[in-house]
Amino acid sequence: MTTQKPILEQQQSQMQIRMMKNPGIVSNMINESPLSRDDKDDEMSRSAVAMFRAKEEEIEKRKMEVRDKVHAHLGRAEEATKRLAEIREELEALTDPMRKEVSMVRKRIDTVNRELKPLGLSCQKKEREYKEALEAFNEKNKEKAQLVSKLVELASESEKLRMKKLEELSKNVETLS
Repeated sequence: MTTQKPILEQQQSQMQIRMMKNPGIVSNMINESPLSRDDKDDEMSRSAVAMFRAKEEEIEKRKMEVRDKVHAHLGRAEEATKRLAEIREELEALTDPMRKEVSMVRKRIDTVNRELKPLGLSCQKKEREYKEALEAFNEKNKEKAQLVSKLVELASESEKLRMKKLEELSKNVETLS
């Protein structure tokens, strides 16, 4: 559009220059008969209309060029949008299975943690019971060892006493005989 105005102004200025160079044309126009003036006016009108049509055609041509460029840009933008959508789908397809697997593993970990808590408590309880039972076992074993040693001691003492009595009886029998 900005190129159209200078072209129109240029054509008008050229027309004015011609009139200035040939001042006779202007005086002839004034002195000539009305018919020749009309012919010249018609000719000037035709040339002005022709110039206007040429300008319109140029404007239309530029409009079409701009429209074609815009359509080309829109086409490329649509292609880029489609490609980006495809890439996004591919990315989602890539990350989605991993998300599912991670989610499943996390759920399984949570389940195992829930199962571990009571087992841990049970284990601690059983360890305490084991320690208490071991302690009781060791105490009873100690007591048994003491009793066995006492038994051995008593048996030994009893044997000594019996031997002593046997010796005494044996002496008594010898003295009697």
